[in-house]
Amino acid sequence: MLTTELKNIRTLSLSDIEQYFETLNEKKFRAKQVYEWLWLKPVQNFDAMSNLSKELRQKLSSDFILPALVVDTKQNSTDGTIKSRFKTFDNHFVEGVLIPTEERRTACVSSQIGCSLSCKFCATGYMKRERNLTFDEIYDEVVLLNQQSLEIFEKKLSNIVFMGMGEPLLNYKNVLKAIERISATDGLGMSPRRITVSTAGVSKQIKQLGDDDVKFKLALSLHAANDKKRHEIMPINDTNNIQSLVDALNYFYRQTKNEITFEYILFKNFNDSLKDADELIKLYRQVPVDLVNIIEYNPIDAARFEKPDEEKTMAFVNHLEKQRVNVRVRRSRGRDIDAACGQLANKKGH
Repeated sequence: MLTTELKNIRTLSLSDIEQYFETLNEKKFRAKQVYEWLWLKPVQNFDAMSNLSKELRQKLSSDFILPALVVDTKQNSTDGTIKSRFKTFDNHFVEGVLIPTEERRTACVSSQIGCSLSCKFCATGYMKRERNLTFDEIYDEVVLLNQQSLEIFEKKLSNIVFMGMGEPLLNYKNVLKAIERISATDGLGMSPRRITVSTAGVSKQIKQLGDDDVKFKLALSLHAANDKKRHEIMPINDTNNIQSLVDALNYFYRQTKNEITFEYILFKNFNDSLKDADELIKLYRQVPVDLVNIIEYNPIDAARFEKPDEEKTMAFVNHLEKQRVNVRVRRSRGRDIDAACGQLANKKGH
């Protein structure tokens, strides 16, 4: 039988694996052992399942595939940030970032290989979207970044943000299934309250999150508070304008009461004036937003944007604060290794 016809074992539930072992006349507890290897102490191949007999491991590898992600290259930033380039079973590459601070260790994970949204300021937006990541590949990203956190900082991940490559809500089912496994007690057991999904703004799917009563936080990549400017930098605004996003976010909040954040990158002489700040304040008052994250722009080769100077940035932030907007400036991490916000593009590490 060709490998491509074999089933990915991680798409099976525990009871599916139990049924499989019944057909082999194997003891039921073997299924639990395998399930633990797949999710609690994830391995990259059947041979590593050391409490199974060699024959059983060979049988599993002849009946199933285990297409795990592997770390291809790693880069270390001067600020402690670590960028990993992961290789998929079909030879694609995707990036994830471990961001350590005094009080937390955050994994920034990707949901797609490339992206189809073509945001003008984002390196990933200039790549072709090859395919969606499967739920188990997303899970692997978190597992591998968690292993790095334990090895280097001797602490587990504290937070996960879906702010890497791709648009999570255009890979809806896999992202939700990955989060379900990440937060399951027989998975990584992480609270969904420590997980944030960031979207460029897919109104229909934001409402769907409300209907599905998800428990994680939501961040909207806004970056401009009027349709004209937003359309210029984010083509998705053509089909998901600001009013439709306001309606969707309010619906999401009514259904879930989950935290909502606005993400706003400042671009020099584009969206950094006090008039822009006023438009942002107006929008902030239309949605139950917990926080506005002002993000430092990280230049990329393909785009013409620049970062405003510190004085302009602080004038913008102070204007928001005077109007009682809960705002903070998110300083760039990992910029020297192209690991900062908007810089992920599968560049080969040195």
